[in-house]
Amino acid sequence: MKLKLNEISLSGYKSIDGEQKIPINDDVTVLIGANGVGKSNIISFFHMLGFAITGSLQRYVAEHGFANSFLHYGSKQTQSMFAKLTFSDKQSKDEYSFRLTHAAGDILIYTEETLSILNREKFKDPFVITMDVGRKESQLIEQSMVGKPYKNMVQFVLSLLKGCQYFQFHDTSSKSEIKQHTNIANNRMLRSDAGNLAAFLYGIKTKKGGEPYYARIIRYIQQVFPQFDDFVMLPSIQNEYFIDLDWREKGNNNIFGAHQISDGTLRFMALATLLLQPEDTMPPIIVLDEPELGLHPTAIDILAGMIKKASNTAQIIVATQSPRLIDEFSADKIVVVERNNREKTSTFKKLDEMGLQDWLKDYTTSELWDKNVIGGRP
Repeated sequence: MKLKLNEISLSGYKSIDGEQKIPINDDVTVLIGANGVGKSNIISFFHMLGFAITGSLQRYVAEHGFANSFLHYGSKQTQSMFAKLTFSDKQSKDEYSFRLTHAAGDILIYTEETLSILNREKFKDPFVITMDVGRKESQLIEQSMVGKPYKNMVQFVLSLLKGCQYFQFHDTSSKSEIKQHTNIANNRMLRSDAGNLAAFLYGIKTKKGGEPYYARIIRYIQQVFPQFDDFVMLPSIQNEYFIDLDWREKGNNNIFGAHQISDGTLRFMALATLLLQPEDTMPPIIVLDEPELGLHPTAIDILAGMIKKASNTAQIIVATQSPRLIDEFSADKIVVVERNNREKTSTFKKLDEMGLQDWLKDYTTSELWDKNVIGGRP
């Protein structure tokens, strides 16, 4: 059995203080709550983590408002942020924790970075690896390459962290990457903004055993966009190393471009490709921010089905404002995010389906949300 992410602890990060614990389900975790309570901060944490574990923390911090934008009420009130991710199964429990502290130049530096690795069959106590402090970037990559006795342990935890993949397909403007030429060789994994969607689809269709997955993606798109026939999966005539997201309509020989698709349909194409891709390329953990944006209610129902299908292979963490989407999942999959005004922090509460049993006989989860029975309202 592979290790699953089952908890995130955060303190001092944006709206989150006091070491809040966010429970994560083995399959689907749905974050709901009012605007501004901190749902998107959990999603953005995974975005930051992706840059941090590849040695690009400073770039991410600079591009997103520098250190003061990441610390709870800024560096005058909060000097550092702390995070811990816990992965476990019946035999093992691996934790990665780090503390980022404000430093001159409005940057964040590592003042703590630790791995805790426990195999209950072999050891009574966890094996702890403590890394150097005062650095601008994580030491994970460096420690995974050196010939020390715990090199393999670091590599394993690093692979778990790299499996946490953030996706947001909101940008469908005329200058968005998804509407531009993309290198046809950039097809190993779908980018977080689906900027290489055409190349990734081409890779699925042309690789051995990929055709059934490609055909499934097309069928799901046709449920939402009935006149859609197929993508035109051919290298560009102008440059054989590039490909465009071109497509055909049923009963029409004309070729259309990505700029001739509605924003909602284009986002659904990216979602279908992400959630219906082959299992061997599926990220172990998929983090999605408001995937329902711009989708028709029927498309939201289909989206829920794709999320459930993907959750057989991956853990899915999704932040949503859609009552229709949350009604597709049992109450125990839902984490309610609220604002504790006294403590000035976001809080996280997993719903207890058994405790709501009497309510759920007469009401849907979204109706209980609307009535403020489960919280998560302004």
